[in-house]
Amino acid sequence: MPEVEALFDKATSTLTYVVYDAQTKDTVIIDPVLDFDLASFSTKSVEAQKVVDFVESKQLKVHYIIETHVHADHLTGSGFLKKKLNCGSVISSKITAVQETFKQLLDMPDLKCDGSQFDKLVNDGEQFTAGSLTIKAIATPGHTPACTCYMIGDMLFTGDALFMPDFGSGRCDFPKGCADDLYTSIHDVLYALPAETRVFVGHDYQPGGRELKYETTIGESKEKNNHLKASTSREEFVNWRRNRDATLNPPKLLFQSLQVNLNNGNLPPKHGNNARYMVIPLNSLEDTDDVGQRI
Repeated sequence: MPEVEALFDKATSTLTYVVYDAQTKDTVIIDPVLDFDLASFSTKSVEAQKVVDFVESKQLKVHYIIETHVHADHLTGSGFLKKKLNCGSVISSKITAVQETFKQLLDMPDLKCDGSQFDKLVNDGEQFTAGSLTIKAIATPGHTPACTCYMIGDMLFTGDALFMPDFGSGRCDFPKGCADDLYTSIHDVLYALPAETRVFVGHDYQPGGRELKYETTIGESKEKNNHLKASTSREEFVNWRRNRDATLNPPKLLFQSLQVNLNNGNLPPKHGNNARYMVIPLNSLEDTDDVGQRI
């Protein structure tokens, strides 16, 4: 049975998982983080290095870095880890739709929208191996079109689709996000899995200041999830999710994250002065003119 090590990035409330076979040492890493300091506009590899340190301490052989989706709230550590650990990368084949959407918004004319930045694109229901590990991709669109959960043994890694029961589900207000799709993904797909399936979430925001939690079960989620129980109707969830999303602010690292994550963790190329730059579009998320007045 595979083992799992969870590493928590407190700055972005993100869980990174190292899933490994203790006997064969075969390993995959799910949703790693690259630190980004907004005040100094600088990246650091503190969290990603913790992953490297754990891998080296166990003498693990990493086959893949697996992304549950294109994250909009933190930079992926995939670029750093691929170089350090000499491994491949995996994401949903639906990444192409996300790349097309943000290529125009972020004015990235050189961005290839074929997913070729990643080593392996997976489809819904596809199984692939990492040495002795067998991984199954389960498409769960809603938060984004490319969201995918991954089943390894009895463990399900849900990314931003399904959270701990006291925090619920992922937001659906990003471009091409869809609350109706998320209902289908959770209620009709994930909740059809065995009740004892272990669920490992992509974030834990520790509501009410409680201690960190990152593991639940499908059975507990169906009974107690405060956004979507097994008994929750589609209309009830979709209306609630849309109303809730209308009150949320954009993630603090939205534009910074996308420009790196669409390129599989590769930073923007250097300019002639040897510095890297990011594009931050002005007034792109609000119906305002150039001086901030509502149109």
